Amino acid sequence: MPMDWTPPPRGTGREPDLNKVIADFKSKMPNFKRAKGLWVVVLVVAAIILGSTAYYTVGPEETGIVLRLGAFSRETGPGLHFKLPFGIEQAINVKTGRVFKEEFGFRGVNPGIRSRFTEKGFSDESLMLTGDLNVIEVKWIVQYKIRDPRLWLFAVRDPVAAIRDLSESVMRQIVGNRLSDQVLTLQRVEIAAKAQKELQSLLDSYKTGVQVVTVKLQDVNPPPPVQPAFNEVNEARQQKERMINEAQEAYNREIPKALGEASRVVTEAEGYATEKINRAQGEAKRFEDVLASYLTAKDVTRRRLYLEAMQRMIDKADKVYVVDQNVRSLLPMLPLGPGAGRAAAGKGVK
Repeated sequence: MPMDWTPPPRGTGREPDLNKVIADFKSKMPNFKRAKGLWVVVLVVAAIILGSTAYYTVGPEETGIVLRLGAFSRETGPGLHFKLPFGIEQAINVKTGRVFKEEFGFRGVNPGIRSRFTEKGFSDESLMLTGDLNVIEVKWIVQYKIRDPRLWLFAVRDPVAAIRDLSESVMRQIVGNRLSDQVLTLQRVEIAAKAQKELQSLLDSYKTGVQVVTVKLQDVNPPPPVQPAFNEVNEARQQKERMINEAQEAYNREIPKALGEASRVVTEAEGYATEKINRAQGEAKRFEDVLASYLTAKDVTRRRLYLEAMQRMIDKADKVYVVDQNVRSLLPMLPLGPGAGRAAAGKGVK
């Protein structure tokens, strides 16, 4: 600031007042104390800005992405890290340890222990055309994780929208290649597994940095206007399956029983035939042996055969009478041995 102070005129014969000159000089010069305080405030603010922009914190489920002048610089893990201040480097935290979920055909209104969902306004996502030209409602969820945070941030403009569009496209393609009965009942698990595989392949081809954890069908139903007809068809099919199962049960019960009875009869017949054949062969062998003995010693063999026949006959008789051929008449025999009286009283004596 230029000084407009001029010394007092000479030749007055008086010395200038030094205090007045100093006071006048201070009034003309800037306020040094005020300027000094302003610089202190500027330095403090600069130090605060420097301290607040020179570090960043990454959470346990996060991965830090550091940009230097807008370009990718490095990745950092959980913890406290330092970076260049004043916006030269910028840190972005990406939740790579968390599982995210996208819902199709419905939305969660109040998640918690008793979650509440709404389906109004989302029929454009769930209505699909099957291979047999039937319309069904398919509701499903996709759970995913961020596998590569760099691709998640920079490879795709809107990765969440890409996940939704690709998932819907894959599900419509899979459902459109199958019959409505297969989608409703038989192949729900297979459809979910195939959708997960194809969705992961598409996301990898687009370099989204996403890992699909699971794809699960929540509910598959016909549209409300045709549900009564579908229910009648399902009831008829269930009745058909029930009757087939009952018939199969009766078949499994009666056929093995009949086969077992037939096997028993055949086994008994075979055993009877074997017994008869063996007995006939034994009789024939015995007759041959007897004939050979008879031809060798006729008298001895004849007597032996007679005695054997008598032995068999006596074994079958209740009472035996030994009679001399010279006796003319028979007399009752009086039993005199021990216990003979009781025996005679019981059945008589001859």
